[in-house]
Amino acid sequence: MTASARDVLAIRDFRLFLLGRLLASLAQQTASVAVGWLVYDTTHNPMDLGLVGLAQFVPALIFVLPGGHLADKVDRRLILLACSLVTTLVMLALLAIVASGSPDMVAVYAAMSVLGAVRAFWGPAGQSLTPLLVRRDLLSRAVALNSTVWQITVIAGPALGGFLYALGPVAVFGTSSVLLTGATLATFAMTARLSIRTESSGGIFDGIRFVLGRPEILGSVSLDLFAVLLGGATALLPIYARDILMVGPVGLGLLRSAPALGAATSALVLAHRPMERGAGAKLFVAVAIFGAATVVFGLSTSFPLSMAALAVLGAADMVSVVLRQTLVQINTPDEMRGRVSAVNLVFITASNELGEFESGVTAALLGTVPAVVLGGVGTLAVAAIWAYRFPALRRFELSKEGA
Repeated sequence: MTASARDVLAIRDFRLFLLGRLLASLAQQTASVAVGWLVYDTTHNPMDLGLVGLAQFVPALIFVLPGGHLADKVDRRLILLACSLVTTLVMLALLAIVASGSPDMVAVYAAMSVLGAVRAFWGPAGQSLTPLLVRRDLLSRAVALNSTVWQITVIAGPALGGFLYALGPVAVFGTSSVLLTGATLATFAMTARLSIRTESSGGIFDGIRFVLGRPEILGSVSLDLFAVLLGGATALLPIYARDILMVGPVGLGLLRSAPALGAATSALVLAHRPMERGAGAKLFVAVAIFGAATVVFGLSTSFPLSMAALAVLGAADMVSVVLRQTLVQINTPDEMRGRVSAVNLVFITASNELGEFESGVTAALLGTVPAVVLGGVGTLAVAAIWAYRFPALRRFELSKEGA
């Protein structure tokens, strides 16, 4: 097969990969609004919102290193296909739970635990597949495009979930099941090629050793961990929508969409104008803006101001995401990408799901507003400390590393 023919097949597979990601992410984002509202509306306890994150974090942490090891050993496309099938079954299980009329919270937490385990395999395979489908010189733009697709779903999914919830949770989980079926078909249509398979040696913990030996990578992933762990307020949005801003489930969907709207705008700009010069310094500025916007959101009692703060927060976070993922991908050999992506996913999962648990606990102890404001201030402190502690990351230049 000629190089041009391989490029055509790679572009086709990359488009199918993006389509599958679009449908699967849209389904999960739509369902996440329903789960959050359902749990808080049933129990009225912030701690239970935190338990939703904890239920996903524990299995993800247990399986993510094996998931990365598997991604370096077998066809990554087949891993994505299996994960898509299992997620579809979980969504059908949630549909059955809410259709019963008296949803069991234990069953809901169990379903979320399965989703956490699936993500441990889905994440490393998906993150490490992109460099096999695009040329190195297009990787930064591909990462931004991939992130744009993700953010589109985070905009549309929560809004769709909020509106569908007005028809009842059955409508939400039924729609998500249909979308996941489409994602499974798109992944199945990808061409199974030898270049998608990677032969690698080494053990399951090689990814950890690789990251620990490179200060710029360790600094970037740990920065995200502590910034989002402290500054993430997503788990508490149902409380803001119901008790502080009083905008109901439709308002909750809009609040969940606001960060993604800002992030998608930022990703589109980065796809056309990659940040190559001063990338490390810009990463720290973006994290600081994320923290400041979190403080503004926490103090706001105005729905428009809250939406604006969340949009700025999302835009800053997207700059951080694109810079960090590009840094990791271009500094990792292909035979290690699955395991390194797994380590990266450990930090991402900890910052998101464990962050939700931390937010729920802090809100239960201190109150919702103090918990969010304190988290934003903590993020600002983390940005300052990491800028001092990791000078290699602060001086990082994409143009030099990618040359």
